[in-house]
Amino acid sequence: MTGTVRYAQASGAHIAYEAIGAGPRDVVVVMDGFIPIDTMGDEPRLARCMARLNSFGRLIRFDRRGIGLSDPVSPGDPPTLEQWVEDAIAVLDAVGSERAVILASAEASPVGLLIAATHPERVEALVVVNAYARALWDVDYPVGLPAMVVDEALETSIALTAPEPEHDWVFTAAPSAAHDPQFRQWWEQTGRRGASPTTARTLLRVALDSDVRAVLPVIQVPTLVAHLKDESVIRVAVGRYVADHIRGAKWVEIPGADDYWWASESAPLVLDEIEEFVTGARATPLTNRLLSTILFTDIVASTEQVAEFGDQRWRDILDRFDAAVRRQLDRFRGVEVNTTGDGFVATFDGPARAVACACAIRDGARQLGLEVRTGLHTGEIEQRGDDISGIGVHIAARVAALAAPSSVWVSRTVTDLVVGSGIHFDALGDHELKGVPGTWTLYAVADPDLTPK
Repeated sequence: MTGTVRYAQASGAHIAYEAIGAGPRDVVVVMDGFIPIDTMGDEPRLARCMARLNSFGRLIRFDRRGIGLSDPVSPGDPPTLEQWVEDAIAVLDAVGSERAVILASAEASPVGLLIAATHPERVEALVVVNAYARALWDVDYPVGLPAMVVDEALETSIALTAPEPEHDWVFTAAPSAAHDPQFRQWWEQTGRRGASPTTARTLLRVALDSDVRAVLPVIQVPTLVAHLKDESVIRVAVGRYVADHIRGAKWVEIPGADDYWWASESAPLVLDEIEEFVTGARATPLTNRLLSTILFTDIVASTEQVAEFGDQRWRDILDRFDAAVRRQLDRFRGVEVNTTGDGFVATFDGPARAVACACAIRDGARQLGLEVRTGLHTGEIEQRGDDISGIGVHIAARVAALAAPSSVWVSRTVTDLVVGSGIHFDALGDHELKGVPGTWTLYAVADPDLTPK
């Protein structure tokens, strides 16, 4: 889903934009991060979200000055929030839009809030996700982050050298996609096209140092404030502050932990809320919902093993492992969904076969000198073409992430459904699954030789 890139002029700056499709309303995306408009269609998660927004209105998106295809800026003379607001208004003028729905999130949310406050006649409705009016702590703003924490986050987000595994910015901002090598490759490439490190640091500093609390009571347009409950960068209390200070704003908390909501497994839930708020009705998605057992596998310490075996030998081992996994999926009637770097995602119509397959994969990996961790959960999924989504997928991924090496961990749902199959489990107690409400009782498969009845 792409449009023709055109340019609007705002205070002498050329602002790149696209206007895609048609509809009863205009939806303007004030994009977070450093993601040029011509790279948005290259990331499936983001492309799906954009397509959903386009389904109920003309989609208008643009690169703020200093980002992507728009005119660059000097780090010594960065743009102001007001200039970014001018960019949005110039784009509305260029496409002939009198009034539009404004969608802004994360560090772009102050821009969206300021558009609604200063140009209410151009705003049909305002939607902010994972929003803040001020990022930094202050004596009258205890929900803000300490300056030191903001400084560390700023440096981590644009680090030139790779930090320790699971401590880079992707794990913080988009944990749902952090294990996907294709996402990481896209993230690095689009970030390099979006802004240089110095420019990125400067623009982020403008966003993080901003304070638009004073404009919140002025906003009178219909406003939806949505926030992912376990967001670690912009905490939920910060978003609630925004909702509490905009008269009549609708506040919604949604399961998830991603700063960039469009990368989250809960993105469809966010889009449901947006569509219902904007249109008055929640569309029935054209998906197939069904109960399935989801399997996630991941090779333990794969980075260290590459160094031990060497690139060529490691690729040979991975090829053999992939072939072994596919033999077991075929044997136990599993359906391969996709691969996640060093692991597999698969579904089964029977949980007992899924458990047996997981154990067979574990045993086959041992023969190759590998250890895998595996997680299983039975729940409702949505089939969208060849892909799957939904909270059930998210839970299975989290169970796998907690699993010990060379073990198969399952949720309580799986154990309840295989009663009488002869499969035995060891209780592992209650666990919190990141981005999933409540606590979950998990179990490890204890029977080393499984043949489901």
